Formats: sequence, C-alpha cells, structure tokens
Amino acid sequence: MADYELIAPCHFGMEAVLKREIQKLGYDILKVEDGKVTFAGDEAAIVRANIFLRTTERILIKIGSFKATTFDELFEGTKALPWEQFIPEDGKFWVAKATSIKSKLFSPSDIQSIMKKAMVDRLKKKYNVNWFPEDGASFPLRVTIMKDVVTVGLDTSGDSLHKRGYRQATVKAPITETLAAALIMLTPWKWDRILVDPFCGSGTFPIEAAMIGANIAPGMNRSFSAEDWMHLIPKKAWYDAANEAEDQIRRDIEMDIQGYDIDSGAIKAAMENARLAEVDHLIHFQQRPVSQLSHRKKYGFVITNPPYGKRLEEEEDMPALYREIGEAFSHLDSWSFYLITAFDQAERYLGRKADKNRKIYNGMMKTYFYQYMGPKPPRRNKNEHSDQ
Repeated sequence: MADYELIAPCHFGMEAVLKREIQKLGYDILKVEDGKVTFAGDEAAIVRANIFLRTTERILIKIGSFKATTFDELFEGTKALPWEQFIPEDGKFWVAKATSIKSKLFSPSDIQSIMKKAMVDRLKKKYNVNWFPEDGASFPLRVTIMKDVVTVGLDTSGDSLHKRGYRQATVKAPITETLAAALIMLTPWKWDRILVDPFCGSGTFPIEAAMIGANIAPGMNRSFSAEDWMHLIPKKAWYDAANEAEDQIRRDIEMDIQGYDIDSGAIKAAMENARLAEVDHLIHFQQRPVSQLSHRKKYGFVITNPPYGKRLEEEEDMPALYREIGEAFSHLDSWSFYLITAFDQAERYLGRKADKNRKIYNGMMKTYFYQYMGPKPPRRNKNEHSDQ
C-alpha cells in the first residue's frame, strides 16, 4: 500500500473542523494552512476521505512542489515530477484549474498550457510514444502557485464534493453543502437537540444536519474520478468503504429538525431534495415567515442563512428583515442562534451583540457567522425521558 500526501481544500475559516474530521477517520495531519489541510494516507484513505469527509471540497494527491518564477522553471519543474507513476499511457490528463497568489507567474491559461506540454514531454519518453490517445480514465490536475511555490495535485474527486447528489432542486443563493455541514459542526448541536432553519431555501442546513445525525456518509450516492484508476486503487477499496458507510447509518434514529421558508417553491424544492437524500422522514418542512418562528420546547438551535441584500434593490429591506429576525429570536430565550450573513450591520438590527463572530469566506464573499449561545439544558437522569 503506497503512502500519499493528500490535500483537502476547504472554505477559509473551516480548517479546524476539517482537521477534526480527518483525525476522526484515523489519519495523521501533516500541515494546516489557510483553506486546506494536508494529511498522510494510503489508497484506502483516498477512498474513505472522498466518501466520509463532509467539509472538504475535494481530495488531491500531491504529486510534488517546486519553486518557479519563470515559465522555463515551470516547464522543467513540471517535467521533473514522476507522472508515469500516476498516469497510464491511455490516460486523459489536463490542468483543470491553476490558481496564482502573490507570484510572478499569474496567467492561468499559460500555466495550464506549459504544464501540459511538460507532462507530455516526460510521458513521451517514458512510454516511448509520439502521441497519446487520451481515451482512457481522466486525470484532472489542480495547481496552486503561492509566493512562487508551485504545488501540483491530482484530483481524485472529479466534481466538487459539495455535490452530494441530492440537491437537484435549487433556489436563489443556496449555501454549499460542505459549508453548511462545517457550520453545523462548529456549533454544539447534536442529533438529540431541536434544530430549526427559518430561511431553509432548498433545505441544505436541515438535510446536512439530518445526514450528520443519522451518520449518512455524504459521498455515498455519487461517483469519483479515482474510481477508474484501477492501477492505483483496487475496486475492493471502493466496495469496502461503501459497505463501511452502509453499516454506520443509524436507521432507527428520530430527530426534531424543521425547515421554514416564506416561499412555497423553496419548500417544494427542499422536500424533494430531502427525499433524494433519504432523510425526508427526519425533517418537517413548512411554508412560514420568520415572524412566526416559535417552538413549544426549550434549548433548541436555530442555524440559518438569511438573505444578505447583496443586490442594490434589496439592501434597503435588510434593516427591517433583521429587526424581524431579532424579534423572533427574543421569544425563544432558552435557544441558541447561529446565522451566516454578508450583512455587516446584522448585530445592530438583531438588537444583540453576538457571543462570537467568526469571519468566513464563502467563495470570494466575506461573511460573518454570528453565534448566540443559549443556556445548556439541565442534565437528564438516565431513566428520565424528557421532551427537551
């Protein structure tokens, strides 16, 4: 079994959550940087990371890294990497994405073109051929140049891991599945506590919470690039991980998760997505405005992604909306509230300063994760059945 350096990218600000996930899977962390966690693992680790990790965007095999300040250095550095250990003679290979930050080389298209030429040059000599059919398995590459250091990763995932396969119906400005899962995992919420999302949209927060509570692996119902890399990863590794994921599902679990939205179309989309995720029996969706947020039980959680007002015509509506949210929260005085928003005046109009405020980059957009901690519920006696 080969040992690899594996790179797991994530949203900026979510590195600690991803690190805990990787450690829980049983792998050693090598490095934590802004927006990514690097860890050590074998073929089984590649498979299990793709299927089980909730908060990473993809899993990359690190092919190597080198310094390059000129295109000649980029060509020679790329050519020196052991491509034949990964890409077979019929493999289809290309640089799917190149990112440059604070580096002399900054043109993505030139970086992609030069690196492809360098790979072809090396593989021609190794396979003793003049051209490649590229009609076999796909080997997409992702390259980051940070302060002139080039890091080359082979993408084992293909489509981003936020594409779980359940979100067929979408609404305006949805939050990604990976970010929703990471935000839930930043809170103390557990499966036996109430969770309500009063701006549920297409249902991402409630669905991800239900999957976490029922221990449903996020990658169970999708495919990955590396499934076709039989020379690197045996099929048995995929079957074993799928069986492991199936065995871990908590099928008899009951949860109190609710999703509200004022838009009937959003509720319809959320219900369909929950059905596709096979958690529709764990979530109650209802068309309801935030002003009607209420619950008879204590010590619940609100985790939500309210409108930001990023469009000019919506900005003037934000103060009134956030006052309404604050008023609704005030009636649930034993609850905890967590909301992510790009509206930087949120605390002012909610009427309360957050206990914690975490900056998180949602793509290129700076957002704030406002955290209002409610009281902890009283300890239950072992024999006591409580509805709290």
